[in-house]
Amino acid sequence: MWKIGCVGFGNVGQGLARILDKKRDALKERYGFEYEITFIADPVKGSLFNPKGIDLASVLAAIDRTGSLKEHPDSTDKDTISLISGNYADIITEATYTDLRTGEPGVGNIRTALENGIHVVSTNKGPVSLALPELMDLADQRGVSYFFEGVVMSGTPTMNLAREALAGCDITGAMGILNGTTNYILTRMEEGMAYGEALEKAQDLGYAEADPTGDVEGWDAAVKVQVLAKVLMGEPIRVEDVDRTGITGITSEDIKAAAGRGARIKLIAEVGRENGKLVAKVAPKEIPLTHPLAGIMDATNAITLVTDHLGEVTIVGPGAGRVETGQALLADLLSVHRVHGGS
Repeated sequence: MWKIGCVGFGNVGQGLARILDKKRDALKERYGFEYEITFIADPVKGSLFNPKGIDLASVLAAIDRTGSLKEHPDSTDKDTISLISGNYADIITEATYTDLRTGEPGVGNIRTALENGIHVVSTNKGPVSLALPELMDLADQRGVSYFFEGVVMSGTPTMNLAREALAGCDITGAMGILNGTTNYILTRMEEGMAYGEALEKAQDLGYAEADPTGDVEGWDAAVKVQVLAKVLMGEPIRVEDVDRTGITGITSEDIKAAAGRGARIKLIAEVGRENGKLVAKVAPKEIPLTHPLAGIMDATNAITLVTDHLGEVTIVGPGAGRVETGQALLADLLSVHRVHGGS
């Protein structure tokens, strides 16, 4: 029986909780995966603690009713670090907000868990961007796992694809559409919208933030390239090392000109080697209509991995969403279960 602590209970944490509540019996039957949620730590919505297991149905009912956990019977005043370090869980799910300047609170949460011999599954890009080598080394030293499938393409399995299904292959490069917001904007521009109008539409639908800088200037995709460089190519780099150009300079005329050449403009994130040197970049690029990535429209993500045994392998799927990203956490929980066995 795995004891799980949930750190962060926003959209992603709630998405995972809904999956776990719905599929408890199926997970036991298919994978032998049994669990109890011993704590939920969220400084805004409220934190819960029950070493015998928290009833997820009551938690989700409270969230749906009031948006808060502060009146739940298992409410606690224990802070997040105390809950992580209290040996109340074998695994924590870390789904707090991303801060690409400091990596906090994610780095501190994950470091504390690993130091205490607790497995971590996370969707938080900040720690991966700023402290991945340190955290992976710490996990190795403590004999635990740190998995972060959801940081690149939400629940669409990129890291798991490389680690499991493509085991034995050398991955020599990768290129993909890793930011759904920019792909949505470019799709609308191809239909005739100007950049500003397409951005406003993306904001209305919740694809883009009020400040869309992280998406449209390529920072989000650059962090994902940074992750791919480390995980797929074995070479840690800083996000500042990624040659980055966003889509803010793309015009309707550029879109039409590309179409006239039998291509579409996509914001492409890529990593590979040229003359033995790692090259990592994000930039708008004309993709021939014959290439699988050219057909990826709206907010969908896709990535093409270049391998020695299979050539190019392309996987397509959603790059965001509450349940979709919750699925990434679930996949990583099951990976921990496979690697380390029942607790």
